[in-house]
Amino acid sequence: MSTLRKSMEEYLTMRRRLGFKLHEAGQRLEDFVRFMERRRASHISASLALKWAQKSPSVQPVIWAQRLGVVRGFALYLSAFDPHTEIPSAELLPHRYHRRAPYLYTEEKSQKILAAALALPPASGIRRWTYFTLIGLLSVTGLRPGEAVNLELEDIDLKECILTVRGSKFGKSRYVPIHSSTRDALANYLRRRERCLVGRPETHLFITSQGKPLSGDMISHTFTALTRKIGLRDSTMHAPRLIDYRHLFAVTTLARLDRSGKDPERWLPVLSTFLGHQWASATYWYVEQHPELMRQAMKRLELRWKDVS
Repeated sequence: MSTLRKSMEEYLTMRRRLGFKLHEAGQRLEDFVRFMERRRASHISASLALKWAQKSPSVQPVIWAQRLGVVRGFALYLSAFDPHTEIPSAELLPHRYHRRAPYLYTEEKSQKILAAALALPPASGIRRWTYFTLIGLLSVTGLRPGEAVNLELEDIDLKECILTVRGSKFGKSRYVPIHSSTRDALANYLRRRERCLVGRPETHLFITSQGKPLSGDMISHTFTALTRKIGLRDSTMHAPRLIDYRHLFAVTTLARLDRSGKDPERWLPVLSTFLGHQWASATYWYVEQHPELMRQAMKRLELRWKDVS
């Protein structure tokens, strides 16, 4: 075991004992240490950290900044023991977060993406079923991608059709009911997953072809490549993201309520709880980003003004 790897394990253990889960951050740090080991580098340098953070040119700059932030935290810890450690400056890869308008999935595009996921190689492996099931689950539950990736077997109750999302954003946990068709799709995936693992223990629901848990970076890279291959991503297009399935679920639910004669505004607090939002205003943002819902909201507002006058 390299000195850097040992230090990484000590660092992650210390942070997790303080209550930080560091699931994705831990996977990123593991990848960084492998990167350093391949280069036989025993000390963190800002140049190597920057090179690793930007090694995936297809991802958004915000991901580069997040990756460098993971190394920066580790380097701060390591600098207390290793004076040769360079701490990457906060001025490197600065990125201010701006909430991007969501990609508006259509039924046709959603089906095209699912079909492309099922066509992922190898034809006989678990990989294509992992992405098909994961993307399908995101589209019908509104889960955050990270919440879906972190699901473990104990969180799946197929008998009661309930998912348990533990310690997600803002440290909140919640129950997410699923439709019987979603239950059947998960049951099918679990059978294929069991055959892939051949008795090997793994607690996470979604796995790689090697039987390991998926990482956020891995999913982002695969989804980018998949959507580019089927023509949904080029320099002139507003590219789809996995997080946009959350928007799809929200607006589909609200539009369905509106068409059935129910006032979506009254149901916003319920949908907000379902999605795990801290404030209902975060859920209303989905309404603002969807043309049909905004038109319906304006019609309702006009009717209210007529009643007042």
